[in-house]
Amino acid sequence: MIKRVLLFVIDGFGVGPLPDASDYGDAEANTLGHLAGAVGGLSLPNLEALGLGHLAQIPGVASMVQPHGCFGRLGFTSRGKDSVSGYWETNGVTVSESAAVYRVGIPENVVSVIEQALGRKLIGHRVASMRSMLREYGAEHLSSGAPILWTDGGNTCYVAAHDAAMPVAALHQQCREAWKEIKKTGTLIRIVSQPLTGEPGALRPQTGRKDFVAEPPGLTMLDALSRSGQITMGFGKIYDLFSGRGLTKAFPAASAFDDTVGMLNKVPRGLLYVSLDLLSEDSAQAAEALQDFDRRLPRLFEQLRVGDMVILTGDHGRDVSMPEKLPTREYVPVLITGPKLAQGVNLGTRQTAADLGQTIVEALGADRLAIGDSFWEALRPG
Repeated sequence: MIKRVLLFVIDGFGVGPLPDASDYGDAEANTLGHLAGAVGGLSLPNLEALGLGHLAQIPGVASMVQPHGCFGRLGFTSRGKDSVSGYWETNGVTVSESAAVYRVGIPENVVSVIEQALGRKLIGHRVASMRSMLREYGAEHLSSGAPILWTDGGNTCYVAAHDAAMPVAALHQQCREAWKEIKKTGTLIRIVSQPLTGEPGALRPQTGRKDFVAEPPGLTMLDALSRSGQITMGFGKIYDLFSGRGLTKAFPAASAFDDTVGMLNKVPRGLLYVSLDLLSEDSAQAAEALQDFDRRLPRLFEQLRVGDMVILTGDHGRDVSMPEKLPTREYVPVLITGPKLAQGVNLGTRQTAADLGQTIVEALGADRLAIGDSFWEALRPG
């Protein structure tokens, strides 16, 4: 019987295009493969040992003959390619209709609502990556005080402001009000309130961003576990993506991995659900962050005990070799290990990430979710 699950979700951790990727302009996307190619190969010995090399051609990552973990790929049936659709589907809730996909920019009526809530004009209004928007509009923002607004081409609007132009608390509060007003129109979008820091020409995101998201429209993995009496701890943006629903306690994103490892002696059962933002738009920085994460894994593995299950996965792709450097429609890895669990099992390609949520609730003895096929039996020791 599993007593504790540690679920790590790496933002943008893609391993190749989904069958419908061409509908999103992502037919050639392969986040890890292209990242590894850009930096001359990745050194990920611990992820390699879990079976990562079996899931895609990744320069520097070998296909182990006898992996120590179980491995597979998760697909997504929900529309979209953002964190909301990715996390919700993993939790057993699919997004069948995308109410606002901003592939060519943000509609003026939405811009108007956000401007009214913030009480000032916004600059930007287009589809772009954060890095390009800060580079293009940073000087104008600092001189005028106008917040920067953009979308990633999906259902997310980003509103960014330097704390010298707008205090962080005010930015968060006014973005919350904007989200409430837009929600009244029936438009289901996420508004990300992103504080900025740095000097002209070198603006960068500051810690403490807030995501304002509607509650999932169905029973989630977190709900099922909470109702069964399990402890559910969220690290990083987990709280925001589920509006806090189903969580026992939540912690900010600043040091999610270290915080999780530090909690192992304090949380004896349940789910530790961790969001990790490792893959930046700069290939060298993204590679180093991913390799640093890999180097830290032994510290986690050394503290595991019988009854623990560790899962590493993603929410969508983010292939920075693509011109826009935006989220991409990809499969994500699922790598699983734990004392006394099976090793070397190929879990195959799962049509829906809900299979993972169904597996977790079964392993922890909670009620079934509405969708998803559990693969818990494949993980049991032989």
